[in-house]
Amino acid sequence: MSQFTKLFLVLSLFAFAPLCCFSGKTHGGYLYPQFYDHSCPKAQQIVKSIVAKAVAKEARMAASLLRLHFHDCFVQGCDASLLLDSSGSIVSEKRSNPNRNSARGFEVLDEIKSALEKQCPQTVSCADIVALAARDTTVLSGGPSWEVPLGRRDSRSASLSGSNNNIPAPNNTFQTILTKFKRQGLNVVDLVALSGSHTTGNARCTSFRQRLYNQSGNGQPDSTFDQSYAAQLRTKCPRSGGDQNLFFLDFVSPTKFDNSYFKNLLYSKGLLSSDQVLLTKNEASMELVKTFSENNELFFEQFAQSMIKMGNISPLTGSRGEIRKNCRKINS
Repeated sequence: MSQFTKLFLVLSLFAFAPLCCFSGKTHGGYLYPQFYDHSCPKAQQIVKSIVAKAVAKEARMAASLLRLHFHDCFVQGCDASLLLDSSGSIVSEKRSNPNRNSARGFEVLDEIKSALEKQCPQTVSCADIVALAARDTTVLSGGPSWEVPLGRRDSRSASLSGSNNNIPAPNNTFQTILTKFKRQGLNVVDLVALSGSHTTGNARCTSFRQRLYNQSGNGQPDSTFDQSYAAQLRTKCPRSGGDQNLFFLDFVSPTKFDNSYFKNLLYSKGLLSSDQVLLTKNEASMELVKTFSENNELFFEQFAQSMIKMGNISPLTGSRGEIRKNCRKINS
């Protein structure tokens, strides 16, 4: 493929990623950044200060809070359904395969909610808190900033099956992952840009063990894995045991939000299968990986746009849903 053809392919892909999205039209209303300017003017400041305190205490919390927004939006839309504990007829999404033993940061959201309830009772939704916290943690880690459209309301239900079926898994094929993104109105550009959030955070041994020992059921490791890196990982991720052992998703700059994640993929050093397939299984995503690895500014710009787009997935607005007093349970 000539350089010109590659450039054309990448540019045409970006043409499908609209520069829009600062206000998402939703059922019954718009989301817009100034939503709380009059009803709770200090809302964003409160979220930011508590998030900053939590990340200063534990750097890993930045990635954890960002991941909650993703896992929330892919199930019933961005409605804070993920934050509900099991009670009555509600079976918590926290029990699903993608969330069990790994979704974390709920106590930070509790603290933010409690501070906001003191400042402006029953005004700021848990769904908006999750969206703001995701932006704030990105900035604190050295990533891009964006204006977060606000006005989401909270669901009165959760979906365990939606959580199990809609969230991409580390061992899904490229096509399955892309299909799960398309179901949410996101495209291949969003998929690659949002995967770049793996520039921070950790993964458990259990989520990539098959790559080290038995990728295709033939007892062989994944051939697309750098073998010296794989050997290093095997020392702390044995064939059995050590399921919860943690590994950096981006070993080069594990707490810094940058484009080294994409550079790692070019060296066959993506940790999860779902990371490495972005380079090996699809030409469009391969070109995007290369583009982002060479241009941090472009990655930041696209990441911000894709986060806004993801934050606009099926929010509850107007009179739908409610403003929870406690993010863990629906109002009685």
